[in-house]
Amino acid sequence: MQPQTMYCYTCESHEGHRPLTAAEKVWLKGRTGQKNVEAFFMCTAQGCRNVRTGFNQRPFDPVIRVPLPD
Repeated sequence: MQPQTMYCYTCESHEGHRPLTAAEKVWLKGRTGQKNVEAFFMCTAQGCRNVRTGFNQRPFDPVIRVPLPD
């Protein structure tokens, strides 16, 4: 799936967002305790990696950023 342009709360601008990978979904489930994380996207701006849903710009307070892959 191609990145979608959505507003990023942490960048304070419209940036590309992509769906989470399988490994990122496992990580987010463990981090949040949510069973379904299919609706989440990650900001692709350099150094951001903030997560949001398609409808909610700021689903977590404080924000959650996907860690860089090993």
